[in-house]
Amino acid sequence: MTAVCAYGGSRTGSRPAYAEAARELGVEVARRGAELVYGGGTIGLMGPLADGALAAGGRVVGVMPRALRDRERPHERLERLELVETSQERTRRMAELADALVALPGGFGVVAELFEAVTWRQTGLHAKPCAFLNTRGYYDQLLRQLDHACAEGLLSEDDRALLVVSDSPAALVEAIA
Repeated sequence: MTAVCAYGGSRTGSRPAYAEAARELGVEVARRGAELVYGGGTIGLMGPLADGALAAGGRVVGVMPRALRDRERPHERLERLELVETSQERTRRMAELADALVALPGGFGVVAELFEAVTWRQTGLHAKPCAFLNTRGYYDQLLRQLDHACAEGLLSEDDRALLVVSDSPAALVEAIA
C-alpha cells in the first residue's frame, strides 16, 4: 500500500474523539510509509488528519476544488496541492491517487465520496479497499441500513462485504493494507 485516501468532514463534530481519531489515522498511514491523500484543507476533520500524518513524518497530498479554496483553507505544509474544477473531479482524482479509500465521520460529502468509491469497486472499476472509520459508533445506523438493504434483497451480502469497518485507526489501516 503506497497511498491512502481519507475523506474527512469540513466540521469537527460534537465529540473530540472524531478529531483525535482523524489525527490517529494520519499517524497510522504515515507509520506504514504510505502517502495520505485527502481534501487538502485545514478545517474540520481534514486539519487533524493531515497534521497527524505530517507530525509522524508522512507525505500528504491535497486535492481541492478551486471554488472551495477560500472556505477550506489549504494546508500550508502539503507535499502537493492539486486544484480541480469540481467536487466530482476531486473524488475521482483522490481515488486515482490512492490504493485504499477511507471515510472518517462526516456528512453528505464524505458518505457520497465513499459510496461512489465502493460503487466503482462493486462494478469492477477498481479493486481498492473501501472503509468506514466508525469512531464511537458514528456509522452504526448507516451500517444497519445496509444490513436492512441485504435483508430486503436490495443489496447482496457479497457487495455489503466490500466495506471494511473498524472503530480503531490502527486496526483499520492494518485491515486495508
